[in-house]
Amino acid sequence: MAILLSLVSMLSTLLGGFVAMRIGDRKHLVLGLAAGVMFGVVAFDLIPEALEQSDGMFRGIPYVLIAAVLGFLSLHVIERAVAVHRGHEQEFGTHKHGFESVGLLAAGGLIFHSTLDGFGIGLGYQAGAAVGLSVAIAVICHDFADGFNTFTIPTVYGNARKRALTLLALDAIAPVVGAVLGTLIHVPENWIGLYMGYFAGFLLYLATADILPEAHAGHPSRLTLLCTLFGVAAMFAVAAFSH
Repeated sequence: MAILLSLVSMLSTLLGGFVAMRIGDRKHLVLGLAAGVMFGVVAFDLIPEALEQSDGMFRGIPYVLIAAVLGFLSLHVIERAVAVHRGHEQEFGTHKHGFESVGLLAAGGLIFHSTLDGFGIGLGYQAGAAVGLSVAIAVICHDFADGFNTFTIPTVYGNARKRALTLLALDAIAPVVGAVLGTLIHVPENWIGLYMGYFAGFLLYLATADILPEAHAGHPSRLTLLCTLFGVAAMFAVAAFSH
């Protein structure tokens, strides 16, 4: 099941790349909804389930929450190290950086974290079907944005369209590879909880620092906000129903 859902994630990535080539002025609505879904999964499913799987403490602080902070900060550090105003190039006017490697490095980071996404689906199913499904929903939603950015970023930094399409294909395959690894590699239950906490911080960063700002950049509309709230409410309903 994890591998099958990772194939849906692959299609979501490809759809995001296709939309990047074709979209008009409605990207902000899709991204707003995706951010809401991701935030809802973190708050209503991943963190509660991770706390059940791993109940260790360090000076009164759950290891899971420490792992979540590390997940959030690790992606932040990676982005700051390799990205130059990555998600909002259109706000900086027409310009050319003159070094395509920056776009390749940023796209490579997206491909790596798409592999981790698939790995998260596999580990989620090790924790339980409901957890695996919730993780898969979050991954499928945000992989749309990944596909969008994996095509857009390299082209912004001067890479040819053919190279951007190759990177998009690699990003689409990555969650399937990760899901296979997550299914085959057995991880102790306590470690699953820690990884889920780390992954929750990872998703929280993507939702709040990347996708939401991009959704509202140039489109501070109430409809985008409503899409985000709907995404959160939908994941609350899914979590409540599954329990």
